[in-house]
Amino acid sequence: MAEKVGFVGLGIMGKPMARNLIEAGHDLVLYNRTREKAEDLAGDKAIVAASPREVAEQSDVIITMLPDSPQVEEVLTGPDGVLEGVREGALIVDMSTISPVVTKGLAAKAEEKGASMLDAPVSGGDVGAIDGTLSIMVGGSEEDFERAGPLFEAMGKTITHVGGSGTGQVVKAANQIVVALTIEAVSEALVLGSKAGVEPGKILDVLGGGLAGNKVIEAKREKMLGHSFDPGFRIELHHKDLGIALAAGREYGVALPVTAVVDQMLETLKAKGRGDRDHSALLTLIEDSSGHEIGNGGS
Repeated sequence: MAEKVGFVGLGIMGKPMARNLIEAGHDLVLYNRTREKAEDLAGDKAIVAASPREVAEQSDVIITMLPDSPQVEEVLTGPDGVLEGVREGALIVDMSTISPVVTKGLAAKAEEKGASMLDAPVSGGDVGAIDGTLSIMVGGSEEDFERAGPLFEAMGKTITHVGGSGTGQVVKAANQIVVALTIEAVSEALVLGSKAGVEPGKILDVLGGGLAGNKVIEAKREKMLGHSFDPGFRIELHHKDLGIALAAGREYGVALPVTAVVDQMLETLKAKGRGDRDHSALLTLIEDSSGHEIGNGGS
């Protein structure tokens, strides 16, 4: 018999992920702080619950997709939280990006309730969530990873078990370093080339065809060329993620000097009131500093 799946957190990422689970044939119990977002998905294969506790009471597997550690802690351990209603033998799958230390603590609390937990943060942004092509990095037991496999396959394309509890979050921190630093590098290249008189679209054509080619150019091309920074992944959230990475660096004694610089660049964008823009708007900070906007150079 198929397991019933609870899903808590239906934002930019969570809503399309839940929709993909429904379309794959899974029965869902939904909860979102703004109830309307859950009701949008309700139907034959999905019902709406009144609290995270109610989700847990009706679910074999509970997925959370939330902004940060405090929200995950509140949903799992707070009043009417998941752990108040979780069944013995249930599996909690946190797909948020949060602190590895917090993850380990929550996994221990789940175990006290007779449940288990995976940390399974994702990469791929809103496009990957919509298309079901997310990269999913999973920490926890091999047995739980196998149990959640059919769910991951409905939401992602690259699904990797990376180790024990918390390791999924460590790998996600590493991922967010690479993404942030790549966006910054592409931004520098665009502004340099454009101010020197080269069409921005041509710059990306060349970069994308050689060793400098990367997913940022593919996924963020239109946003950067057209200065259309409606969020797929907000600056404020990426700034939060780099904070997690820097904290992990301190924990493990790893120097992350350029990560620290880009972290401060994102802090600057937040101070300028741009924290709600897509992280590709890092381009605008390079433009501000250079006195040059690349404009719409075509695609």
